[in-house]
Amino acid sequence: MKQYHVYGLGAALVDTEIEVTDNFLQTANIEKGLMTLVDEARQSEILELMKDHLVGSKRASGGSACNSIIAASYFGAKTFYSCKVANDENGQFFHHDTKAAGVSIQASDLPAGTTGKCLVMITPDAERTMNTFLGISETLDESQLDHTAIAQSEYLYLEGYLVTSPTGKSAAIKAREIAEQNNVKTSISLSDPGMVQFFGDGLKEMIGTQVDLLFCNKDEALSWTGTENIELAAEAMKASAKTFAITLGKEGALVFDGKSLTTIPGESVTAIDTNGAGDMFAGAFLYGITAGKSFPEAAKLANKAAAQVVSQYGPRLKPEQHGSLKVLN
Repeated sequence: MKQYHVYGLGAALVDTEIEVTDNFLQTANIEKGLMTLVDEARQSEILELMKDHLVGSKRASGGSACNSIIAASYFGAKTFYSCKVANDENGQFFHHDTKAAGVSIQASDLPAGTTGKCLVMITPDAERTMNTFLGISETLDESQLDHTAIAQSEYLYLEGYLVTSPTGKSAAIKAREIAEQNNVKTSISLSDPGMVQFFGDGLKEMIGTQVDLLFCNKDEALSWTGTENIELAAEAMKASAKTFAITLGKEGALVFDGKSLTTIPGESVTAIDTNGAGDMFAGAFLYGITAGKSFPEAAKLANKAAAQVVSQYGPRLKPEQHGSLKVLN
């Protein structure tokens, strides 16, 4: 039996979530609905512009893969997370917050530098827009990998955002190779339409010949496959993934278990914040399949969890909410 259900690799960011208006995004020249990489000066400029908004801001350890790994952990999976934070206040906060969620994290000495930060801006239509300063996370490399922990996991989970950093991409490829050598299943999230549009070739390098499990949303699926509808995308997706899960927002999800393609109906909720929905879906799904659930069963739980996330602020659920969702499922 493996020591861990899921080993995650991704950017370590401390998220600050703020409610803003569409007018603010236009005035600040921020592209809505995407994750945009910025330098620290630009992030400080945006913070200055929104200083009156910060009263209601919330802070949490974040990064796409981190959110998924924490979700899987709270559902009951044994998890390990590799990342890079600095020896600053945010880095100490990240380590403490992640460990408090039951996630094992490498205990190496923290280097000097600045921990990555992400401003998550939520507009009234519940859309999330992110401006990210990667900080020291941009220099994540193969030295952050725990080879033993990867080999002792059922699944390796990579976030597509790693493709934006040359050393991060190399670390992701190395992690996949270690997993493949040790019969560990590989999984990846395409993360963001911008990653597919601008870093498609790099994502293909990360995936290799064929990944065991691929996560994406509808827009990413269409862009990744160069197709015009979800049926054609699902068929084309089989070339790069043995199995996959495509999230369809309020329409639910489309999952392929290697044999059958199944549409899982969505949950009817009022969305107020879509930040973290895809991350939660992936975390709940990975918990489900490593706990012995079928793909449709895992997707049903993941849909419920994602619907719960979008109906409240923040990318994560309270610890006790995970147990309630398991009972409902």
